[in-house]
Amino acid sequence: MTLVKDSPPDATERHPEAPGAGKRRRSGDNLAGYLFMSPWIAGFLLLTAGPMAASLYFAFTDYNLFDAPRWIGFDNFTTMFDDPRWQKSVEVTAKYVVIGTPLKLLLALGVALLLARSRRGQAFYRAAFYAPSLIGASVSVGFVWRALFSDDAVVDRTQSFLGLPAGGWVGDPERVLYSLVALTVWQFGAPMVIFLAGLKQVPKELYEAAEVDGAGPLRRFWSITLPLLSPVLFFNVLLETIHSFQIFGSAYVVSNATCGPADATLVYTCYLYQKGFRESQMGFASAMAWMLLLAVALVTAVLFWSQKRWVHYEEDAR
Repeated sequence: MTLVKDSPPDATERHPEAPGAGKRRRSGDNLAGYLFMSPWIAGFLLLTAGPMAASLYFAFTDYNLFDAPRWIGFDNFTTMFDDPRWQKSVEVTAKYVVIGTPLKLLLALGVALLLARSRRGQAFYRAAFYAPSLIGASVSVGFVWRALFSDDAVVDRTQSFLGLPAGGWVGDPERVLYSLVALTVWQFGAPMVIFLAGLKQVPKELYEAAEVDGAGPLRRFWSITLPLLSPVLFFNVLLETIHSFQIFGSAYVVSNATCGPADATLVYTCYLYQKGFRESQMGFASAMAWMLLLAVALVTAVLFWSQKRWVHYEEDAR
C-alpha cells in the first residue's frame, strides 16, 4: 500500500489574517503619509491659508498694526475706488503689463526659434540667454539698472552718441516706466526655455512636407509652428501676465524707493506697500491685495475662455 503524504498547509492557512488587520494596515499607511506631509500642511496653514484669512478679515477693518482692528465694512473698498493714487497705480500697472508681457514673449519666441537649430556652442547660448532670468529679480540688478539709465550713464551717453535725445530715463516721468519694461524684457530666458522645449516637439516631417509643397519660412511658421506651439504660448502668456501684475522689487529699487518721479513707477504693489507699511493702513492695504487677487483671477479666467479660439491641442485634431 502506498502512503500519500499530505502537503504542508499554505501560509495563509497556517496564519490566517485576523479580522480587521487589512484595515489597520491601511490606517497605518495613511498615518505615515500624513506624517510625511505634515511639514507642508503646517507651512500651508501657518504661512499661506492663515495669513490669507487674516488679510480677508483686515480688508473690512480699520487696522494700523498698533491698535485692535475696528470693523468698518466696505469702507476700505469705497475709499479705494475714489483714491486718485490708487487709480494711478492701476493705470501704471496695466500699462506695464500690456507693453512688457508681449515684448518679452516675442523676444523669447524669436530667440527660441534661432536656438532650435543645431549649431556649435548651442548649450552656451542657451545658458547665456537664460542667466538673466536667474538674477534679474535681485535687488543688486535693480541698482545696476538704475545706474545704467541715470543721467550721463551708459544708456544716456549711447543716446547722445547716436544723436538721440538724452537726459536719463530714471528721472524722466515719461520714460522711467520703459526702463522697467526693458528690465523685464531682458529677463526673457525662462519663457524662452519653455518655447524651446515646445519647438522640439514639433515633428520635422511636417516642415519637410510643407517645404516640398512650396511653403516658405513665414508660411511654415504661421501654419505649422504657431498652431502646434499654441499650448506652450498660452502657458507662457498666462504665467508672464500673472508675474507682471506682481512687479514690485524692480520698480521700488529703480525709483529709489519713491515709486516716482511723479508716481510714474507707482505700480499696484508699490502703492500697496506704501499704504500698509509706511502709512500703517493695513486694512486698506489688505483690501488692495484682495482686489489684486480678483483682478488676476479675472484676467486668468478671460485667458482660459479665449483659449478655445486660438489654442490647438492634439486631442482636438483627432
